[in-house]
Amino acid sequence: MQDKDQRFEVIIVGGGLVGATTACALAHAGVKVALLDMFNPQRQWTDDSVDLRVSALTKASQNILEVLGVWEGMEQRGVSAYKDMRVWDAKADGELHFDCADTAFNELGHIVENRVTVAALWDKLESLESATCISDAKVSQMQLIDEGRALILEDGRRFTAELIIAADGRESSLRSMVGIDVTGWPYNQDGLVATITTEKSHQQTAWQRFLDEGPLAFLPLNTGQCSIVWTLKSETAKAYLQLSDEAFLEKLEQASAGLLGNMLATGPRAAFPLRFQYANSYTDKSFALMGDAAHAMHPLAGQGANAGLLDAAALAELVIKTKQAGRPLCSHKYLRQYERWRKGDNLLMMSSMDVINKTFATSALPMISLRSTGMNIINHTPFVKALFNDHAMGLRDDLPLLAKKQTCW
Repeated sequence: MQDKDQRFEVIIVGGGLVGATTACALAHAGVKVALLDMFNPQRQWTDDSVDLRVSALTKASQNILEVLGVWEGMEQRGVSAYKDMRVWDAKADGELHFDCADTAFNELGHIVENRVTVAALWDKLESLESATCISDAKVSQMQLIDEGRALILEDGRRFTAELIIAADGRESSLRSMVGIDVTGWPYNQDGLVATITTEKSHQQTAWQRFLDEGPLAFLPLNTGQCSIVWTLKSETAKAYLQLSDEAFLEKLEQASAGLLGNMLATGPRAAFPLRFQYANSYTDKSFALMGDAAHAMHPLAGQGANAGLLDAAALAELVIKTKQAGRPLCSHKYLRQYERWRKGDNLLMMSSMDVINKTFATSALPMISLRSTGMNIINHTPFVKALFNDHAMGLRDDLPLLAKKQTCW
């Protein structure tokens, strides 16, 4: 090891929602952790601005963030509870309605701007003694060393750790450096996002209408506006980005079938290409993938961020247990355990989203009739509906301790 090396027990690359959550959990347990990111996240913004990227956080995700002491900071910046969820098929009479009155909770989940969660996490990390946040950090090389790995940054800085965690997104450069391949395909769809002012109240309801090219979701914000996620063919999405605000709002109003009245105003628009993708392995020597670096799924049920937060809670729990047992964090045994724990659950969720997307993309009349009948059967069968609801809220077996609202340190 060189004299100028900065040594940590764990280094996480990617300071977004998933990476920062993992760092926060490890730091609570006294693990010496560094969080590296190319950017210093935004912590303050004007009252009239809204982040284009939002997440529908489940109860399980809320539990994780509450135990880490982050949720309060998120509430101060603004979270929006949704109490109902309504899903229906524009081509038939199929409908699903989930109501928090049918659960033990006051809400089904929360719509939260991604910048809110990340800012609250970085605030918390700055208060934790064993955490170090390093921005303007771009990794150029990664090397195996005797006890772990070394990261060399573009500016020449060198860091070493027993474990490197990649939370650096769908196009993960660290995943490429290790040589882990991915399996997947493009959907040839984009998710068009914008913040919309509507004539009618969103009623603290998440609305989703399945259309010819994909689902259109209206997600309630605490400003009274809605964040939309509109799945469209890639060429349609690109064309809609070029429309004037008035022409775009007219298209949106037609697609929404008047459910929230007139579309009054839109903020900036952006579109993101959608993929089905998973890493063939989640781990290597002294190395682990999590979040979008490990898996990318269709956003139609808003489960991508929640899956990543469960990765974070699971891996943090196993790292902490390993450290408490006095075993080295470069041990591959607990990393294999992490992969077994999370890979199957993620693949099940991803495959479910894939099947639903393909089912609703078909124009065959027998399939339209079948899926509509299926939606109505679920909607009118309380036991089955409750199972769907619990799963959507992240309340299921085999959850990490943090997701059950328990500490893991």
